[in-house]
Amino acid sequence: MPKSWSKLEVEATISDYFSMLDDELHGRPYNKAEHRRRLMELLDYRAVPAIERKHQNISAILIELGMVYISGYKPLGNYQALLREVVTKRLDEDQLIADSAMEQVSAVATLPKVEDILKVMVDPPTPMEMPVQENRVRTTPRRKMNYLKIEAQNRSLGLAGEEFVVKYEIARLIAAGKDSLADKVEKVSETVGDGLGYDILSFDEDGKERLIEVKTTAYGALTPFYITRNELAVSVEKSDQYHLYRAYGFRAKPRIFWKQGSLDDSFSLQPSQYLARIA
Repeated sequence: MPKSWSKLEVEATISDYFSMLDDELHGRPYNKAEHRRRLMELLDYRAVPAIERKHQNISAILIELGMVYISGYKPLGNYQALLREVVTKRLDEDQLIADSAMEQVSAVATLPKVEDILKVMVDPPTPMEMPVQENRVRTTPRRKMNYLKIEAQNRSLGLAGEEFVVKYEIARLIAAGKDSLADKVEKVSETVGDGLGYDILSFDEDGKERLIEVKTTAYGALTPFYITRNELAVSVEKSDQYHLYRAYGFRAKPRIFWKQGSLDDSFSLQPSQYLARIA
């Protein structure tokens, strides 16, 4: 049985992760393989898969703390309690990372350019395994600043995500030979208002209305997001028409997945507003 990671190993791994995160936040290229190679020299004979899992654990912890994370390291739960303790301490002490994160989540978003918008739609991700037993932790961040919530409140990002989905829906219907339906796609959050519980009116190929709520993030597909009570209520009332479109990786390589039906069937909800995770 592998022995537990020591505090020195944990601290070295976190420092390596934060070095990559700093590069990512500033748009600087970095090489994960080279980082792993240098890190292995500081660890006690840890294999590459073990190091990658630890980096994924750090991503999961950062999400729970409301912090941005390296999208290329898919969050993985069931982590060592010591790891969360040291990550939290590092966040509390690293003002440069905090400032960079704030700058990124608050930045004005623009509509991304893609070669073929029909190729941005992908399957929903596999749910993240959550901490269990003694490692279970509060999902409310201990830190005062929740950067993922600030990003969710970035209006320019939300509007750009909605516009991106409108373009996708029009392209989807045109590709299906439904030009007349494509002409009727409407960004109702703008033409009607925010109180409908969804952002876009679109259509299935048979003409049935498709009610689309859009949630957008610059980070990975497993980044949790916020929904309102009204959005939840409308999704329950009109579950056969309701679709949640999750736009992610939005600033760099945008992708979309969608879930149809009542939000409490498709996501694990925690009252806050509601913090939604893929279920």
